[in-house]
Amino acid sequence: MLYLLLTPYAEQFQLFNVFRYQTFRAGGAVMTALLISFYFGPRLIRWMRRKQGRGQPIRHDGPQSHIIEKAGTPTMGGVLILISLIVATLLWARLDNPYVWIVLGVTLAYGGLGFVDDYMKVTKQSASGVVGSLKLGVQFAVALLAGYFCMDTLASSPEVPPGIATGVAVPFFKNFYIPLGVLFVPFASFVIVGASNTVNLTDGLDGLATVPVMIAAAAYAIIAYLVGNAIYANYLAIPFVPGAGELSVIAAAIIGAGLGFLWFNAPPAAIFMGDTGSLALGGAIGSMAVAVKHEIVLAIVGGLFVLEGLSVMIQIASFKLTGKRVFRMAPIHHHFEQLGWKESTIVIRFWIIAVILALAGLSTLKLR
Repeated sequence: MLYLLLTPYAEQFQLFNVFRYQTFRAGGAVMTALLISFYFGPRLIRWMRRKQGRGQPIRHDGPQSHIIEKAGTPTMGGVLILISLIVATLLWARLDNPYVWIVLGVTLAYGGLGFVDDYMKVTKQSASGVVGSLKLGVQFAVALLAGYFCMDTLASSPEVPPGIATGVAVPFFKNFYIPLGVLFVPFASFVIVGASNTVNLTDGLDGLATVPVMIAAAAYAIIAYLVGNAIYANYLAIPFVPGAGELSVIAAAIIGAGLGFLWFNAPPAAIFMGDTGSLALGGAIGSMAVAVKHEIVLAIVGGLFVLEGLSVMIQIASFKLTGKRVFRMAPIHHHFEQLGWKESTIVIRFWIIAVILALAGLSTLKLR
């Protein structure tokens, strides 16, 4: 909004010229989202405590310590993240950029789905919310639309060679794409839905999902900035996606909103993000990965989320096939809890892993 309002007057007022720079607007988005979180956080927590009473219901098949330590903590803190993220994005991003609206659309849709799920859990005081099949169906429907619009937007750009929009770039190889054709849209939807649900699975300990999401957002802020610049993209031999650099502003807003939320979510958490936050943040990261043509790199940058998701799949498959469990409890962070690790130890070590994986993912930009 500020870009469209102020840059037309940049010649008369040179100060307004800074709004042309994505880096400046990204910095503004971080600070705006952070300040909104700090201002509204205490008020939202007090309101949630009054409205939710007993807070988020704790699953009885999870660690027994959670029933005692985390019971009564209000949930749906993702509302704070969404408000901070959306306001910051609307203020600082270019609203004439289609990729901004695609990512915002996925974020809002998934956040709304998570809100309904959290609301049902709180009102029924049950760990069961929206029916799993319905939730997955809505996620895929939104992701299919997002994947199509990302593909169509890129394909309609005269600056992009034919076939790039429907191809998948392979890390460590220069200008090598897997041609998917019409299958690109379902592939993109799988990436978005997978990212959303694995972030949701990771959100099981105080601060565990928040920081890795910020780390992934920081990595994709860099990737978006580079792929949106023809000079950098050609130098690094990565896909050039005109306009994708604007997604660095959304990624920055995610970082600011995440930092603000972490202030209240740090152990012991005063509020949980719930599905409202985790589904939305995962969807945002996944849709950004699709938009900037770095879908496979997401498996590296978001490797921690992949690990959490795989641990659940392995556990279920093993138990159904052999009647035995591979992990003491899944997702894998609960496995380490059962081994006797303190919650803070698990969280900080997982943060370190997330940083290492993000750096590994960024290294693919140069190692080709």
